[in-house]
Amino acid sequence: MFQRDYFLRVIEQMTDIVGQIMQLKREMKHQEALIVIDELLDKKFGLSGKLIRSLSDKDLIGVMTTNGVVETDNIQAIAILLKQEAELFDDLGNEDASFYHYLRSLHLFMRLSLLGAPPTIVNPALEAGELLERLRPFELPAETKQLQAEWHEGEGQFDQAENVLHELLEDGVIPLEEAVGFYRRLLLHDDESLEKGGLSREELEQSLNELLGK
Repeated sequence: MFQRDYFLRVIEQMTDIVGQIMQLKREMKHQEALIVIDELLDKKFGLSGKLIRSLSDKDLIGVMTTNGVVETDNIQAIAILLKQEAELFDDLGNEDASFYHYLRSLHLFMRLSLLGAPPTIVNPALEAGELLERLRPFELPAETKQLQAEWHEGEGQFDQAENVLHELLEDGVIPLEEAVGFYRRLLLHDDESLEKGGLSREELEQSLNELLGK
């Protein structure tokens, strides 16, 4: 009962905050909206907004893990605020800041999805998919592509994971062994799962043999 009430409070708070930000956007008060986000990041999560923005997604999740339990609701809230911040910078024409915050939000949502985090506030997988689509026109950093490949695989989107993996392999970001491991993992799935994920067993075996020089 306590946990349910807590989740409801978190949802209500974030709904109110996002509503406030959206209202400021409609009033063209983007700087005021950025201040609201900044103050919230400073006060709500036990870390300064500056530290939250500077930590990598892995480190932020590490900081927000207590006795092996990840505070996924807080991370969801941070990811939502970073996404809102990105949209504000986008409206202001600051593409660099917008891109950076979109990436931070994307990383957190993909991490949450891979952790199997419950959709306390939003659905992390849906948010990750939406952000990837929004960032489609841009060249993503190698670390983002690596996480993206892992996320696609975790979501059962095997054909999309393969596409990203090939990019990484061609760019020399990952070793051949990592790509081989990917195909061997997929071959452990049943045919139905593979077909649903956009690949057939025959395609996987052919790709694996090509990598191995057979």
